[in-house]
Amino acid sequence: SFAVAPRVWRLSLKSFADQLDALAEECFGPAGLVVTYPDLDSLTEVLAALPGSLTGSVHATPGDAAAAARVVTALRHRVGRLIHNGWPTGVAVCWAMHHGGPWPSTTAPLHTSVGATAIDRWLVPISYQDWPDDLLPAELQDANPLGVPRRVG
Repeated sequence: SFAVAPRVWRLSLKSFADQLDALAEECFGPAGLVVTYPDLDSLTEVLAALPGSLTGSVHATPGDAAAAARVVTALRHRVGRLIHNGWPTGVAVCWAMHHGGPWPSTTAPLHTSVGATAIDRWLVPISYQDWPDDLLPAELQDANPLGVPRRVG
């Protein structure tokens, strides 16, 4: 069997900024990076240099509202989903899920790679006009023999 032990690394904002290209890469697996920072100005400067990302989490208490607002301002054009006091969820094919956002978090800001509207990103639309039911693909036939969920209105 294959397993990886969870790891958390801690480093300073300066070390993170000096290695931004390598450390800002997406990492899959049980890994975390804690970056300590000396002041909010330094932090927001580095946040503004981050590449685009699908999500950004801001952890703050009610007393941190002003600082959190500055962090959100630095992140809001870099990420597609801002999360308050939480972690990015897994993805699901449902109407509420969007995984993407404005450039640079995605190259296709009108679409998402998950969720119910993800099909729009990969769809090759073909219209069948005036075709008899028996000549249509099975998923388009009135009887719906494949049981495809539909939104018909």
